[in-house]
Amino acid sequence: MRKGSIRIVRLALAGLLVLGMATPARAGTGTVSVVFTKAGFVLGVGGGHGVLTYHGERYPFRVSGASFGATIAASTTKLVGTALNLRGPRDIAGTYSALGVGGALAAGAGGVTLQNANGVILHLTGAKVGVELSASWAGVTITMD
Repeated sequence: MRKGSIRIVRLALAGLLVLGMATPARAGTGTVSVVFTKAGFVLGVGGGHGVLTYHGERYPFRVSGASFGATIAASTTKLVGTALNLRGPRDIAGTYSALGVGGALAAGAGGVTLQNANGVILHLTGAKVGVELSASWAGVTITMD
């Protein structure tokens, strides 16, 4: 290649790099930890707290929820995982719903994937302590502190 051609290619690559940085920020990923306590018979209710870590900052939030179906529960679950498709920390707030089956007697483990109207997807796994048997619909609401 001639020097002129090499220079044009370098300028073109530099231009693409600048354009890539000038476009709107892509959705990010954060880490999430949640402690959720649940109790109920047929109708389960629960609540807890959590922390989103996003771009090195910690954002506390509250979790509340309810389930309806075949539920017998008195349990505490500690979940950790990722929050995908975040454009900002407040995107995690909203209502998530899931249809699920789970159980624990003294101790157990499980996981869940949830999505809210902002497009945020939570992939969470963790340990459960207590008694819980369920085959139910559940709704979870996250509000920022």
